[in-house]
Amino acid sequence: MHSDLLQIPSVGKKTKEVLIQMGYPTIQSLKGADPMALYEQNCRLKGEQVDRCQLYVYRCAVYYANTPKPDPKKCKWWYWRDKP
Repeated sequence: MHSDLLQIPSVGKKTKEVLIQMGYPTIQSLKGADPMALYEQNCRLKGEQVDRCQLYVYRCAVYYANTPKPDPKKCKWWYWRDKP
């Protein structure tokens, strides 16, 4: 199956494969997804706590999927870190 996930800033090959494995093979499939649910599913799939930075990547990816003209500043995973 063709996947366009690598077009999302901050999504690399490993994240792409995990997203596909979790049932999100395309940018379109991420529309309306819950980043925290993706992160929790990723943790269950791996059988351990995944680095929290992966949650930030999912936040970025879902923002990108849901935004017609994404702000380049918001297309960096670190923009999506937890705010104090």
